[in-house]
Amino acid sequence: MKYGESLFDILYLLITICIGIKIILKGNNKLLKLMGIATITLGCGDAFHLVPRILNYFITYDFSFFLGIGKLITSITMTIFYILIYYIYLENYKVEENNKTTIIIWLLAIIRIILCLFPQNNWFTNESSLLWGITRNIPFTILGILLVIMYIKKRKEDILFKDIWLYITLSFVLYLIVVIGASTLPILGMFMLPKTICYILIILSFKNKLNKNTK
Repeated sequence: MKYGESLFDILYLLITICIGIKIILKGNNKLLKLMGIATITLGCGDAFHLVPRILNYFITYDFSFFLGIGKLITSITMTIFYILIYYIYLENYKVEENNKTTIIIWLLAIIRIILCLFPQNNWFTNESSLLWGITRNIPFTILGILLVIMYIKKRKEDILFKDIWLYITLSFVLYLIVVIGASTLPILGMFMLPKTICYILIILSFKNKLNKNTK
């Protein structure tokens, strides 16, 4: 299992970061730049958690601190990723920005990040707190729901982004299953793999958008 999961994580990080760099370098408009930044943010943020996780399988060392800090950093960069998903929505569909909606998006993200910084999360010892795991994900889940509603309303206007709403939905559902259930039933942590596949599908949608714009 450790070999399969480690290989999967390495491929995910390589694919995500490489595609992100490619989009930024070849992107010739604001939309593509946003997608490139979002992709690199996701990949680099996840690396802080996945790299110690991979090393933990093969090196005899207590990686608890690095795994915990990695989860904290990933929680923050994942939030930033979804903020960028909001701005990608605005730019891709040429939607006039609604100040109230933007304030709500940012407020939910800031609350989520602040909750992630509370010491009760026990990041430094990598000991998950179910209460704080649920608490910090309440504003994050609301943010996700808002984005799903936005993208599902526009799904017929762009064939390359028509399934983004589904990928976001599945990523949140799978993530919440892990947050709520993995501490009691560790096998549920395996749902992080299909969650990661949802991220890859979002990134591939970005890559397809790049390919279409550079033809």
